[in-house]
Amino acid sequence: MTYKAIVIDKNPDYTATLTNLTEDQLPEGDVKIDVIASTMNYKDALAITNKNPVVRTFPLTPGIDLVGKVTESQSTRFKVGDTVVLNGFGVGEVHSGGLAEKASLKSDWLIHLPKSISPVDAMTIGTAGYTAMLSIIALEKHGLTPESGKILVTGATGGVGSFAVSLLTKLGYEVIAATGKASEHEYLYQLGAKEVIDRHELSEKGKPLQKMRWVGAIDSVGSNTLVNVLASTEYGGCVAACGLAQGFDLDGTVMPFILRNVTLRGVDSVMRPLPDRIEAWSRLAELIDPATLANIRTEITLDEVIESANKIINGEIKGRLVVKI
Repeated sequence: MTYKAIVIDKNPDYTATLTNLTEDQLPEGDVKIDVIASTMNYKDALAITNKNPVVRTFPLTPGIDLVGKVTESQSTRFKVGDTVVLNGFGVGEVHSGGLAEKASLKSDWLIHLPKSISPVDAMTIGTAGYTAMLSIIALEKHGLTPESGKILVTGATGGVGSFAVSLLTKLGYEVIAATGKASEHEYLYQLGAKEVIDRHELSEKGKPLQKMRWVGAIDSVGSNTLVNVLASTEYGGCVAACGLAQGFDLDGTVMPFILRNVTLRGVDSVMRPLPDRIEAWSRLAELIDPATLANIRTEITLDEVIESANKIINGEIKGRLVVKI
């Protein structure tokens, strides 16, 4: 039996092609899956275009997210016919992933897809929505509630940021959204933001302590932005850091931590333990509106993946690209 897959190789030149593979070319794994849908993340686009050295094993099928039906299982957790979802664990980087008709994965990487979420909706959510939910849970576990005060979301028009604004609003929080895209202010207000600020207020080097403006924040930007976010966080507040779009440096001081008792919480989505994944997806099942997801996604096929990767790198894609397989 053959199946279609995007394959990245380096022999010696770096290539990404849509090709046919045989099932005996599937990687090791105790669960085999017929893939229903995947999604195109920025990391997948980087892998396909080789704009950044994301792929570390060759040959490899990219795709850090997937939903599929189990066709074979050596795991007691899953049986044939189960619908499962995968995010991260190095899949699409060191282990072949979701941009194929079939996949073979470790059961420790998989969870059951909540019944109220369709496979296409799950891939519209993808790692972006899953990371946003993990970040919100981090703020909640710190003790923040809608009554605590305003929550800032940086990189608000990005995948994580957009979901964070929408989910926080649905939970009753007053959201401040930071963006550098003046044309997208209306989009952020539609998502539920009560206030939109220019990202340049945060992106330059600032004072160690600044006027307190929010009790919590979800930051996907890093660098000077994260330093300024911390400097403007209220006493006892919490900042969930989940990205580094501006940079991975953190050239700040300890003053927000020791003078205002601010907490900085790191949010990893790639190696997150299964209980955290199950909690996040269960919460997403409660909060996500399928009609909203339908409005932000474009569906493509495997044949369109390589062309779409270049469009993502060039900033030509808005919303979410779901690959129906």
